[in-house]
Amino acid sequence: MAPEGDSQEKLPWALVGAGPTGLSAARNLSRRGIPFVGFEIHTDVGGLWDINSKKSTMYESAHLISSKTTTAYDEFPMRDEVADFPSHWELNTYFKDYAYTFDLRRNYRFGTEVTAAEPEDPDSSDSVWKVTIRNEDGEEETGRYAGLIIANGILSEPSVPTFEGEEDFEGEILHTASYKRPDIFRDKEVLIVGCGNSGCDIAVDAVHFADSIEMSLRSGYWFFPKYIFGRPSDTLNEGKALPAFLKTRIDGKFIKFLTGDPARLGFPVPEGRIYETHPVMNTQVLYHAGHGDIHVRENIKRFTKTGVEFVDGTTGDYDLVMLATGYKLHYPFIDPEHLNRRGNSPDLYLNIFAPKYRNLFVLGMVEATGLGWQGRYNQAHLVSEFIDAGQRNPVRAAEMWRRIQGPKPDLFAGYNYRQLDRLPFYVNKDAYRAQIHEHLEIFE
Repeated sequence: MAPEGDSQEKLPWALVGAGPTGLSAARNLSRRGIPFVGFEIHTDVGGLWDINSKKSTMYESAHLISSKTTTAYDEFPMRDEVADFPSHWELNTYFKDYAYTFDLRRNYRFGTEVTAAEPEDPDSSDSVWKVTIRNEDGEEETGRYAGLIIANGILSEPSVPTFEGEEDFEGEILHTASYKRPDIFRDKEVLIVGCGNSGCDIAVDAVHFADSIEMSLRSGYWFFPKYIFGRPSDTLNEGKALPAFLKTRIDGKFIKFLTGDPARLGFPVPEGRIYETHPVMNTQVLYHAGHGDIHVRENIKRFTKTGVEFVDGTTGDYDLVMLATGYKLHYPFIDPEHLNRRGNSPDLYLNIFAPKYRNLFVLGMVEATGLGWQGRYNQAHLVSEFIDAGQRNPVRAAEMWRRIQGPKPDLFAGYNYRQLDRLPFYVNKDAYRAQIHEHLEIFE
């Protein structure tokens, strides 16, 4: 830790997290020669992809929902022998190899949790940041840092809804964050609440163990096959972006041609156009629904002693209810007001830059179909250029700061993304990439 008397120019930066996004930051800070200390609660890199981490939400059958070629870092492609859609085991190895290749571990303190972060002078945009950490022995210490980079991910804190009557339910209620293996479903009547990618994956797992599987849904989804014409489907969509009105019309008809109409199997009709909600990369759930292995129910009205009453008045008895209700932003160590909170989430320029502080950044708080880890790497590249310019080229740093204070650029490209509480930071990948590259040009 830096002593109290050190000048801000000599202080290292504090980086929170050693998952894919944290490693992106570590790599770019290292490339620019910017001193930093990384803090990771687990004992190694990989973030949630390391199933042995206490913060991991992985399960044994989990695989990447996008293909390896569209997801990997550009400078570090996955090996040829890695599957098109790698398992979490393969991805954990990938991140460890990435950290080893670029010598990123040496700047981290593992087994260390950040418990508090605050500016010394809240009224100064360039304030030194005081960061408090706690090691595995429960010992705490506080140090001073030139700034703070938050990169601890967005998929570790479960979003757990409450239901009327759940305290009377005699069965078990779990969130998918605690799910690891399908044998927990053996000989049970199971209800899965939600139909995102993990919910569908787990439903397919449960089919082979449970006595019955039902899914409670409040909204519809677009289901995508992982392969089209023998190729990962997301690799067919990497050319010049079509206008939203044209792409949604063409791709919507094409996907319906491939998968049929899920409404025929009881699934709700999706709200909005294709791509305006996160797609479900799973057609096995449709296969099992078509075979009667999975049944679709309405949204939950309330729990009963033995099960659930749905909004349409029907009921069902269950031994286990699995909540596939997603995750929420979780930055408990910092006052949300420092992150320009609007509602339940930060309101940041490019989903990165806090408008009040020149030295406070959030990386990875972005969701876009096809953005991949390279998209997070590009975020980190922009941040490292801004930090470096603050010391070497104040004119360009001032131009970037002026933009951060000004109107926000369009990140949606004509799409009307559903602004759900659990996903308020969805963007269009092409628009977002273009804006990141345009802002990088400031520093060229």
